[in-house]
Amino acid sequence: MPIEVVFLGTSGCVPTPERSSPALALRREGELFLFDCGEGTQRQLLRSGLGLPSRMRIFITHLHGDHIFGLPGLLHTLSLLSRQEPLEIYGPPGLAAFLTCVRESVGLELSFELLVREVGAGLVLETPDYVVRATWVRHSVPTLAYALEEKPRPGRFHPEKARALGVPEGPLWKQLQLGRPVRTPSGRLVRPEEVLGPPRRGLKIVYSGDTAYSDALVELAREADLLIHECTFDDGAAEKAAERLHSTPSVAAEVALKAGVRKLVLTHISARYKDPSLLLAQARARFPDVLVAEDLMRLELRPEG
Repeated sequence: MPIEVVFLGTSGCVPTPERSSPALALRREGELFLFDCGEGTQRQLLRSGLGLPSRMRIFITHLHGDHIFGLPGLLHTLSLLSRQEPLEIYGPPGLAAFLTCVRESVGLELSFELLVREVGAGLVLETPDYVVRATWVRHSVPTLAYALEEKPRPGRFHPEKARALGVPEGPLWKQLQLGRPVRTPSGRLVRPEEVLGPPRRGLKIVYSGDTAYSDALVELAREADLLIHECTFDDGAAEKAAERLHSTPSVAAEVALKAGVRKLVLTHISARYKDPSLLLAQARARFPDVLVAEDLMRLELRPEG
């Protein structure tokens, strides 16, 4: 199944008429993963057609305002819409205190249970189909980068092998395709590896958050299908980027090269860059498959096989 990537907000610290505050959405089999939630994110979700689905999790990279000021409004709207499903929000320590302060200050009563998970480096979330991992990166406040990684899928099904082993076409084939052993009508046990090819790799998508160059991010992004990396400044402002612990196109490209990723997308673009072609050219000088994100830009990633 594909994963849809929607860039809801692609600006740096200051939004512009063309770029909203930082937010990224991934949609996988009806579930929405929201990474960061800058001011106006709820409106971008509506504009994008993603809406406000019941199956949604939120992941915050760090507690700078441009990445979290959209949370109060989003929570308020979800409650006005009488959401009933619990909502999980993951992020660095301090996230729970921020949300408690907001709710107490404005008397925000929610119609649903809010589950705030303060996390650090390592495994953040695991389901039968995917994991979310995080690592600390290099910014002026504690900041997490995240990776969504699908677990390997069963290999390609070979019906001729199933027939030869006496497995009749129908529900038993489906069980084998899901990686489960079955018994034939004659009582023979048939294991999935007897009728399936090698396991097929799932998709891996990595979001850097705000960061300077980070070896930890290189490791997190190893062999990712897509790396979404901040690019606040151009290479000519490398000294300023280093001082503020942000990145340039060459830094993002270096991470992509060292990690062996397939595609790189630059985001968190400073308001000074009305035309991002300079950033794109500088990145492509070191890494070929690069895009500069625009608000509401969409990508669709499909696993091999």
